[in-house]
Amino acid sequence: MIPLCVPNLGGNEGHYLQQCIETTFVSSVGPFVRRFEEEVASACDSAGAVATSSGTTALHLALVAAGVGPGDLVVLPSYTFIASANAISHCGATPWLFDVDAASWTLDPALLAERLAAETGRRGDDLVHLPSGRRVAAVMPVYTLGTPCDMDPIVMTAREFGLPVVADAAAAIGATYKGRPLADMGADLSAVSFNGNKTVTSGGGGAVIGNDAEVLDLVRHLSSTARVGSDYSHDRVGYNYRMTNLQAAVGCAQMESLAAFVGAKRQIRATYDRELAGLPGVAPFPQPEWSHSGCWFSGVVLSDPARPAEDVRQRLRGAGIEARPFWKPMHLQEPYVDAPRTGMAVSDGLWHRVLTLPCSTNLSASEQAFVIDSLKKALA
Repeated sequence: MIPLCVPNLGGNEGHYLQQCIETTFVSSVGPFVRRFEEEVASACDSAGAVATSSGTTALHLALVAAGVGPGDLVVLPSYTFIASANAISHCGATPWLFDVDAASWTLDPALLAERLAAETGRRGDDLVHLPSGRRVAAVMPVYTLGTPCDMDPIVMTAREFGLPVVADAAAAIGATYKGRPLADMGADLSAVSFNGNKTVTSGGGGAVIGNDAEVLDLVRHLSSTARVGSDYSHDRVGYNYRMTNLQAAVGCAQMESLAAFVGAKRQIRATYDRELAGLPGVAPFPQPEWSHSGCWFSGVVLSDPARPAEDVRQRLRGAGIEARPFWKPMHLQEPYVDAPRTGMAVSDGLWHRVLTLPCSTNLSASEQAFVIDSLKKALA
């Protein structure tokens, strides 16, 4: 079976893990954690980075640091992975679900401006969602497939309404927006994931990046047990979301190959797009002009009702190729069926037609050629 997306562990991972064992630094204290944070910050052009136990915990910390609390609403595209919505729920808040832009599968800037203007008003210093009476606390754009949103108009609208922007950049390490790296796309804070299927992995982990050193210090404090001094005094509810030195050791080895891994991802995407161009009922994944995507996943969008995506997936599996569906939107998920939402014409028409294809960074040219040939046969 040619897998969909597996980690490429051909570097110093074993060597660095052995160093952790030999020095006994295996928990959240150890030199690899700070080294990993420095390397992530450098790659994202950020003032700093706070390593965390997962991408979800990174998002949660970023939202708490941005002031999101119980009863609030946070703007979120419905077409995302459920961890985005769950991080909002962990704050005691609720996602306000928005449809996405058809050309990018990311938060629609025009829809954001329109709905904020039509459905919110001021109550003192707070921006309030008029239908529910709840405070709107933040905007969370999601960089779908490692492709940044059109951030300039999103950030402009957020600033107009006095809202912080916390970006879910889980799969976007290595991506750029109008030539700008992750930390310079306009978000106040961004969260990156290093889960096992991400371009760079630490086995499980995440990081919060940003350019406000004081806010990052707060994120770091919250990521611990919020201890002050050496006498077991604590001044906040801390979450103990710290990354371990073991995870960071793997992450450091992976970061040494970041450029090569992102380059491989982009080459895989380009090959699929080129070789599958012109097939009836087949469209590529979006590549909006404002972004240079990290191309986390690759695949196609199917539109022929005679060849539904699940039928094609089954045929590919029969040929020894792992192919999967992609995200089911949040407004169709049981925990969020009652969340406030916009119309969902794009999301509803898209999600069941997406077919993800093998895109591991060590996918060989012959393996990809076999996938392409098998897909053409499955569609014939």
